[in-house]
Amino acid sequence: MNVKLDSIILYVQNIDLLKHFYVENFSLKMMEEDAVWVLMNAGTINIGLHKIGDQYLEKIETGHQFDNNTKLIFEVDTDIESARNELLLKKVEMRAIKTFENYDFWLCDGTDPEGNVFQLKCRK
Repeated sequence: MNVKLDSIILYVQNIDLLKHFYVENFSLKMMEEDAVWVLMNAGTINIGLHKIGDQYLEKIETGHQFDNNTKLIFEVDTDIESARNELLLKKVEMRAIKTFENYDFWLCDGTDPEGNVFQLKCRK
């Protein structure tokens, strides 16, 4: 069996907020959209946003940010410091730039408005 990862889906509270965040900051292209679903193209993979069911939303406090074990990684074609600064100017929460010994990339993590972690990745 040969497989290819096609899409990643994030379950979210506010589709419009996160759609705007990812389209505005990462220039993702809209592919599908309705009241509970958005699909955006991020190059070789799609990112879907699916609204959390109302029965679960009622149990979530306003302003709650989720802890999860998923990280979206975006390779950028500009230097990492410029990309990080651009997001900081837009009030996006960003961490420090880092790298690892014998690793060919600079990395910088950030969080979207619902607390989902993403990473900028740039070749040294």
